[in-house]
Formats: sequence, C-alpha cells, structure tokens
Amino acid sequence: MKILEIIPSRENCVEAGWYAYDYLLAAPVDKALVDLLRPLGSMTYLGMLRRPFFKIDTAEYSIKGIEGNDFFRIAVDDQRRECLDRINAFLEAADWPAAGR
Repeated sequence: MKILEIIPSRENCVEAGWYAYDYLLAAPVDKALVDLLRPLGSMTYLGMLRRPFFKIDTAEYSIKGIEGNDFFRIAVDDQRRECLDRINAFLEAADWPAAGR
C-alpha cells in the first residue's frame, strides 16, 4: 500500500489538545490493512456494519478509518507528536497487503 500524502485533517480537536492527520492511500482501506494496523494499539472493529469501521486507541494517539475509504485518520496528543515518527516507521516497514500494492 502506498501512502500518497499525509495532510492535516479538517477535523482537528485543537481545543482538546489533539491534532489529526489524514493518511491518503493509493488504494481503499480493506480488512487486510485493518489487520496490519492491529499491533498499533487496542482495536475496535465493527465488521458487521455496511461499511466496516475500525479504531485503534492508545494514550498517545487514535487511528480510525472506514473500509472502502481511500484514507485513514491519526489523531495525536499535542504533547506526544513524536509518536507519529514511530507510527510512520511502522508503516514504512510493514508488509502491506498485496491488494494495495
């Protein structure tokens, strides 16, 4: 899977001390990508929805997305923005699903 661009999200929660970034993808989010992201935190996956939703939470960040969209969002605590470097390193080293290559 190729990440085309990382842009500041339009849905920031700056007043709460969180900043969000949209990760624009070359292919839509699918279950294989959701499974790939699972090690990044505590996951909630609602596969029974017409458009399955996932959310991954830690004390430092939250990742959420919907299968079929061509992006997912990462929100980070303003005091812990360095965690984005760790997430980005994980994504760069990941063995992305074949469908997204």
